[in-house]
Amino acid sequence: MSANSGKHHVVIIGSGFGGLFAAKELGNEDVDVTLISRTSHHLFQPLLYQVATGILSEGDIAPTTRDILGRQRNVRVILGDVQHIDVEARTVSSTSLNQHTVTPYDSLIVAAGAGQSYFGNNHFARFAPGMKSIDDALELRGRIFGSFELAETSTDPEQRRRLLTFVVVGAGPTGVEMAGQIAELAQRTLAHEFRHIDPGEARVILLDGAPKVLPTFGDRLSDKARRSLEKQGVEVQLEAMVTDVDQYGIQVKDGDGGRRTIETMTKVWAAGVAGSPLGAMLAEQTDVEVDRAGRLHVEDDLTVPGHPEIFVVGDMINLKGYPGVAQLAIQGGRYAAKSILGRLEGTTDQAPFRYRDKGSMATISKYSAVASIGRINFTGFLAWLAWLAVHLMAMVGFKNRISTLLNWIITFVGDNRNERVSTFQQVFARTAMQDLGPSAYPNLADPGSDGEDELERNAS
Repeated sequence: MSANSGKHHVVIIGSGFGGLFAAKELGNEDVDVTLISRTSHHLFQPLLYQVATGILSEGDIAPTTRDILGRQRNVRVILGDVQHIDVEARTVSSTSLNQHTVTPYDSLIVAAGAGQSYFGNNHFARFAPGMKSIDDALELRGRIFGSFELAETSTDPEQRRRLLTFVVVGAGPTGVEMAGQIAELAQRTLAHEFRHIDPGEARVILLDGAPKVLPTFGDRLSDKARRSLEKQGVEVQLEAMVTDVDQYGIQVKDGDGGRRTIETMTKVWAAGVAGSPLGAMLAEQTDVEVDRAGRLHVEDDLTVPGHPEIFVVGDMINLKGYPGVAQLAIQGGRYAAKSILGRLEGTTDQAPFRYRDKGSMATISKYSAVASIGRINFTGFLAWLAWLAVHLMAMVGFKNRISTLLNWIITFVGDNRNERVSTFQQVFARTAMQDLGPSAYPNLADPGSDGEDELERNAS
């Protein structure tokens, strides 16, 4: 397949839900398609927290894009980080390993997703990783399991207390699921594995500046989720705004104006998202507005105003208050692809895009979840089964579904978690020395020692 074949050339930016489903919709049609992505995989982001807590491997939720699209002979996949979109010249410039590529397009679908927002405090990221990538999940896996390992060998009660305190910032679905899994991990999976600490004494704190857990789920489900978390031992602290983060803890301002510090080594940031910088790049060239989260104001047909050849989908759009969820990206990607094909067939009266809300779900712990589907709200075991079924069917690839199902059986029927390996390359070791000081790893901190050389090699 060549972009110079004379066929209409569609360029898709991003291999997330929007980009992937657009490419699948265009597969084997009479167009040439080039998908450009900064990663070689499609990430099933809703299950990242299960990678971080040892339930699933990264391969379970991140099949390679080439494998998914391999049978679609008109689709070409390029690994590259998009640096520039030239709206007038209709080209996309990307780089990979210092190699620069310029790709022309006839139609463009921008599905670059969103990143973590620290609300202007980007230095928080060093101490409180987000939950937006495989790298984030593996780093958090290292930090979470590493904290228990370090606590086992620590002789300092204060340091041990900090190591066994876990703080999750953000009480949306990701934060709730993450806090619930850390608590379950400590109380069940690790219950009998240590000799000098009791993992069940770990303190798990869920922080949010809002007055409710899962505020978009409605009062009933929000209250149910909070009660379930607290029953599991999670400390839910609401109307608590994070003002600073460092290696030793988190500074919090409460709703009554009081300020306090939570001493903790392991922090997870699950609050706030920011649209891809490509949205601002398009806005600058087209005089279209972006909102505070960096999302682009688009037309009802998902095109950039004044540029019907450019579609923007998923987390990057600000349209009718639609939520930034996977279904929005999937439906938007399919709609954009069908619109392009319709135009090529001479259709000029494409109906406006309408998002069909298929509901919201969040797990609290094993056998417990909350679900809102239309006007139907339900909780407990039935909601948990529905959550499992919906997420399993939404995964791409039969092999990944089977692998995920088997891992779920191992974890949920028993209490085992097979994916608990952490390596030096996954930040735990090098952040341990930064965060805890030389006493945490005396061999690594000894100047000139083999351990320090190993640390530096892996950190570089």
